[in-house]
Amino acid sequence: MARIIELLKISESPYINAALSIVAFAIIAKAADYFINKIFRRIVSFLWTGADESIIAAMHLPVFFSVLTLGVSMSIKYLQPPKEFTFYIDGIFYSIVAVLWMMSIIKIGSTIIEHAIKKVSDVAGLSVDIVPLIRNMTKIIIVLATLMIILAVWQINITPLLASAGIVGAGIALASKDTIANFFGGISIFVDKPFKIGDYIMLENGERGEVVAIGIRSTKIMTSDDIMITIPNGVISNSKISNESTPATALRIRIPFCVAYGSDIDLVEKLLVETALEDANIMSSPTPMSIITGLGDHGLSFELMCRINDPALRPVVVDAVIKRIYKKFSELGIGIPYSPSDVYVIKPSK
Repeated sequence: MARIIELLKISESPYINAALSIVAFAIIAKAADYFINKIFRRIVSFLWTGADESIIAAMHLPVFFSVLTLGVSMSIKYLQPPKEFTFYIDGIFYSIVAVLWMMSIIKIGSTIIEHAIKKVSDVAGLSVDIVPLIRNMTKIIIVLATLMIILAVWQINITPLLASAGIVGAGIALASKDTIANFFGGISIFVDKPFKIGDYIMLENGERGEVVAIGIRSTKIMTSDDIMITIPNGVISNSKISNESTPATALRIRIPFCVAYGSDIDLVEKLLVETALEDANIMSSPTPMSIITGLGDHGLSFELMCRINDPALRPVVVDAVIKRIYKKFSELGIGIPYSPSDVYVIKPSK
């Protein structure tokens, strides 16, 4: 700072040098403001289309006041006041600058967060309801960082404060570990994207349904019985999930059948495939296929494999196909084996 003052010293009068310094930095501040309004605006509009006005408006005051404050600080150095006076003046001005930048960064951060989440919500399935939560967390971090900077400007030892904050933070973390686990589980779902809104998923316990909402704390699934299931993200992020809608929306279904020994296996396979193709919900390409899966205790085991476009129609399609095939088996005399049970009644002796 002293070197800069020497270079900018024009007159022997410190008052003239101080006045010229303020004028010079006022011009620089105005030039910086012009740069932000003309050139920086183009960069911001390219990166965040639609959010440039809010970002530029939030930067005008802190940039202008920061440059002007630097000029005032240097002007005071020309007058060579007492060190205590300089310390307090610098502390006041730099604290004001820190607060202005804090407010500006909060506005800019809120704008970018809202813009970014709205942009990726349709793709990632992330609900825009988490915008206020992320915005508030960002505000807390920025305010704490600004407080640390202001304390450093006033040369206040922040080590005891950091130690106290660490103890308090550890206590809060232990008390709310489940909430924290759910929060980071929601973040992992957003980053890994194992599913999105509209996907049909099956959990480890066999529960299956459509994902209707992904929050920062929990995920909601609507089952085929129209029951809403709310699962904490901490649980769902550590569970095995089967996504029936990815990588393609077409879902392969397997329908097992069993026919009596002695049945015409070629006729059975042809009948299964033709019956499947009669259903409009079953895809004709790839063609449904039937295979023999084993020789059972009472008959031949078959499995019909086909694909449907909508996973939600799985119960309806399985029900319709089984009904048609049962009727055709009855018409053609194809037996369906079952386990016979013989009951013997023994007349007790007198």
